[in-house]
Amino acid sequence: QVQLVESGGGLVQAGGSLRLSCAASGSIFRINTMAWYRQAPGEQRELVAASTSGGSTNYAKSVEGRFTISRDNAKNTVYLQMNSLRPEDTAVYYCNANAWTSLRVRGDYWGQGTQVTVSS
Repeated sequence: QVQLVESGGGLVQAGGSLRLSCAASGSIFRINTMAWYRQAPGEQRELVAASTSGGSTNYAKSVEGRFTISRDNAKNTVYLQMNSLRPEDTAVYYCNANAWTSLRVRGDYWGQGTQVTVSS
């Protein structure tokens, strides 16, 4: 129904930057919140940053001040600019969208994930 495709992951040295992109497509009536999550091996998936349809943003304390989430509603795309990367940022990053696919149906959708590896 809704497909999310991430791009921009890779390997970067500590202190470097990456920009992740996530484009949503499919049977989209309206996207509510778009967010980035991450999951390291042996850890639970955690919220990194979220952007609501009203323009509010929310960040995990561990990334606040270093990461910036932005959103292009016309393109159904969300971005995550990651600066001052640290080894502990290493994880698989997942794009998430809560979206209406019709006037009555709402769902939660996930991308397949993109690996971010930060070396020291």
